[in-house]
Amino acid sequence: MTQKNAVRRSIVFYLVPDFTMIAFATALEPLRSANRMLGYPAYQWRLASIDGKPVNASNGVECAVNTSLDEERRKMAGPDRPSMVIVCSGLNVEKYNQKSAFAWLREEYNRGVAIGGLCTGAYVLAQAGLLSNKRCAIHWENLPGFSEAFPKANVFADLFEVDSNIYTCAGGTAALDMMLKLIGDDFDDNLVNRVCEQVLTDRVRSPTDRQRLPLRARLGVQNSKVLTIIELMEANLAEPLSLVEIADHVGLSRRQIERLFRQEMGRSPARYYLEIRLDRARHLLIQSSLPVVEVAVACGFVSASHFSKCYRELYARSPQQERADRKQLMAA
Repeated sequence: MTQKNAVRRSIVFYLVPDFTMIAFATALEPLRSANRMLGYPAYQWRLASIDGKPVNASNGVECAVNTSLDEERRKMAGPDRPSMVIVCSGLNVEKYNQKSAFAWLREEYNRGVAIGGLCTGAYVLAQAGLLSNKRCAIHWENLPGFSEAFPKANVFADLFEVDSNIYTCAGGTAALDMMLKLIGDDFDDNLVNRVCEQVLTDRVRSPTDRQRLPLRARLGVQNSKVLTIIELMEANLAEPLSLVEIADHVGLSRRQIERLFRQEMGRSPARYYLEIRLDRARHLLIQSSLPVVEVAVACGFVSASHFSKCYRELYARSPQQERADRKQLMAA
């Protein structure tokens, strides 16, 4: 192991209102455990908010902080400058528009400070202009809106991504995997294994492990052909494949595919394909400010009127009502 006191990191966790507690906790706890295993405080941390006041997590728990943004700016030129800043966010990140925070993140990054984001933290980093041509990860639920809002970011549905001095993870327990990667880079696998034993996890997942359950478990479907077809559908939402193209790809007839979907999914393949396209559209309406017509095109609809008709039939409200309800909820 690296000689005692050879590694010391100072980390600022910047808390955004409605941040996700599980991601924050699973990022912080392995650092505490590593210090315990090492016998010295290799990792030190403090919590910051925009104004130095407590911040509520998405579960309603109020979290006190140590510093404000102004205080962190004063620390940048002195011995208390952090080696890493991690943005902790979660729900409603789309409405977070603190330009002073974006400027601070850019300043820290330009001074050589590593910058990270937990859960939807990539959204804040992208708003700060730090993710252009960078690989990044974000929670799967926010990925459609993020990719439309920030086309220059190379976003992936991975557990976490490390690109140069930028660290992002999808949230939840993926924060643990990202921090174990950091600890492993700073020290070695022996320390990582000891931390894993302390937090009762049997392995460190790789960055490219799945965020979501495999289709087989998520849908309760066992037929491999049906699973292959669904994967094809999910990969081709903006330009939907015809049933003939799908049949050619999987080596089945159209009639066989129709019968399999009736048996396994309880509806036709065309209906199922429509539902997953509308589900993506719903995420875009909620997470982005794209005009309804652009949402329609992004989800494979030839016209806004046809899109609105299908949307209303499935969700019993129009796309415009969906977006208005979301804005009202966020403003509450």
